[in-house]
Amino acid sequence: MTKVQVKELFFEKFIGRDEIEAAVQKVADGINRDYVGKNPLLLAVLNGSFIFASDLMRKLTIPCEISFVKFASYEGTLTTSKVKELIGVGEELKGRHVIVVEDIVDTGITVHKLLEDIHKKNPVDVTLACFCFKREAFRKSFGIDYLGMEIPNVFIVGYGLDYNGYGRNLPDIYQIVK
Repeated sequence: MTKVQVKELFFEKFIGRDEIEAAVQKVADGINRDYVGKNPLLLAVLNGSFIFASDLMRKLTIPCEISFVKFASYEGTLTTSKVKELIGVGEELKGRHVIVVEDIVDTGITVHKLLEDIHKKNPVDVTLACFCFKREAFRKSFGIDYLGMEIPNVFIVGYGLDYNGYGRNLPDIYQIVK
């Protein structure tokens, strides 16, 4: 088992590049099928989703645009349950098809706030494309329209996911060693 150190914590390989690639393709296939002729706006949640959003955009065959928002709700390996908006929605969303692009949904608190904010701006529709989902940690009731994979409630880094800002550059995904 491949292990890495991120700051003072140790992680072991959990999801390899081939699985990551297949999950991204699965999400892209769904969006390509459902958004023919619609020119959606992808709204990627920084910082974590930037790699997933980039890979996803390259697999989309439909006309689309991308923009970014930034929220913070984690300190170290734990969620604070408080969402801070650092960069809000800057685009006009009225009459648009919006696809929120998120790296991971665990408690759902951050995405729930973002979805509430987006709906106030009168888009035609809003869907959620998520790379991975922790059902065991989920505390909200919204659905995920395009899901790459479901994972257990473990802390992970790599492929854009971080521990205190570090580990995003790892091409595979690693879970914390307890």
